[in-house]
Amino acid sequence: MGEERLRLSTLVFTVAITVLSHSSQPLASKHAPRFLGKFAAAPNSSQPPQFHYETRYFQQRLDHFSFSDLPTFPQRYLISTEHWVGPQRLGPIFFYCGNEGDIEWFAQNTGFVWEIAPRFGAMVVFPEHRYYGESVPYGSAEEAYKNATTLSYLTAEQALADFSVLVTHLKQNFSAKDCPVVLFGGSYGGMLAAWMRLKYPHIAVGALASSAPILQFEDIVPAQTFYDIVSNNFKRESITCFNYIKQSWNEIASIGQTSNGLTHLAETFNLCQKLKKTVDLYDWLESAYSYLAMVNYPYPSEFLMTLPGHPIREVCRRIDEGPAGISILERIYEGVNVYYNYTGEAKCFELDDDPHGMSGWNWQACTEMVMPMSSSQESSMFPPYEYNYTSFQGECLKNFGVKPRPKWITTEFGGHDIHDTLKKFGSNIIFSNGLLDPWSGGSVLQSISENVVSLVTEEGAHHIDLRPSTQDDPDWLVELRETEIKLIESWISDYHQKNKAMFDM
Repeated sequence: MGEERLRLSTLVFTVAITVLSHSSQPLASKHAPRFLGKFAAAPNSSQPPQFHYETRYFQQRLDHFSFSDLPTFPQRYLISTEHWVGPQRLGPIFFYCGNEGDIEWFAQNTGFVWEIAPRFGAMVVFPEHRYYGESVPYGSAEEAYKNATTLSYLTAEQALADFSVLVTHLKQNFSAKDCPVVLFGGSYGGMLAAWMRLKYPHIAVGALASSAPILQFEDIVPAQTFYDIVSNNFKRESITCFNYIKQSWNEIASIGQTSNGLTHLAETFNLCQKLKKTVDLYDWLESAYSYLAMVNYPYPSEFLMTLPGHPIREVCRRIDEGPAGISILERIYEGVNVYYNYTGEAKCFELDDDPHGMSGWNWQACTEMVMPMSSSQESSMFPPYEYNYTSFQGECLKNFGVKPRPKWITTEFGGHDIHDTLKKFGSNIIFSNGLLDPWSGGSVLQSISENVVSLVTEEGAHHIDLRPSTQDDPDWLVELRETEIKLIESWISDYHQKNKAMFDM
């Protein structure tokens, strides 16, 4: 199913909002918020890695689906054989499908895979997604992102082919032809894991797809689903907090129209530079609320920012408990400080982290990852607007010179009538979701068969099950992971039994 803007995705997809006028006119268009924004970057080099691996590179074809003589590119992958029991004992290969960012960041934030590897005697592999991190073609990111021609090989289809070719190479290189492969992925990586299991069933025996919104396309789910879930995260903590946020957009628009309004807003929100237009402040606030919903974990975390446990609860506490006489926007500022400055170290705030708007996900969202989003007047705390494909297409033409293909993903991977399709043709897939995660609305929330299973937790946030375990993990999270482990064990056991039966014959 990941710079903070496309605005994007990401998730990991950023929001490019056309601001409401003071008359509350609906917005003309809106992009899906990206999954992970600017956060899917390389870990801080001053901090030692939490998990140990070797970094290697594999020369991948630029285009797997033609026979043109195109240059190859180095795909980075992280590998650990520390706990692998080897090919003689048919040790499994745990293969994480890399997302829209630096693979080291995902490796450090996917503790579940590393923690269960000793239990299974598994090799662990984290391949990097093409065009992200160090895995860029044409010799540099500047060349790779130059135009629509050089970007044309940045697709999910090419990425899945990369993964499949790499798996085949590793099996040959390690004499591991008969070792079962289990796929893992969260968010966009979870989408890739599910799709890879469906498209390349001979490559892997199963897939754990966490927080994978494979249904967030066309009209499969209502366009307002994402922002309704974000809004409900705040409403469940405090209806007063929800209402303050809902009122704040018109307040910003009203002040922004006054002669000194933009200066006043910049001072109120402690911005480092002058505010050029209110839409930039809208984007900044909206990103905070959306990411807070994604990482609304029950324990302190540093996944995107340094945050307390139940961060939305703390945001609403600060918004609601402001002193008498404080303005709505001053309350909002105190609240978003939980997200942007919980440590208190930031002196001021920069709004524009991607001035050129040229992130890899922007391209993907303008070509095949077209995820319609809207915001309803009644249930959303965000400004109301309707999804407008014509406006969206115009932005993509302007930025990249390409027209989106909104029906391609469902043509390539399916999505409509997903339950009937997976019941007939799918097997060994876990769709895990927490209902606090706004991306859960675009995922599979009901089990389809005995081996296409949906695991749903009411208090779970964005791929919390893949996060490293902590002493503060609630019982439901511990039980969720144990269920996933048992299912993975059954996939591997079934694989061995079938192989043994074939060998005996």
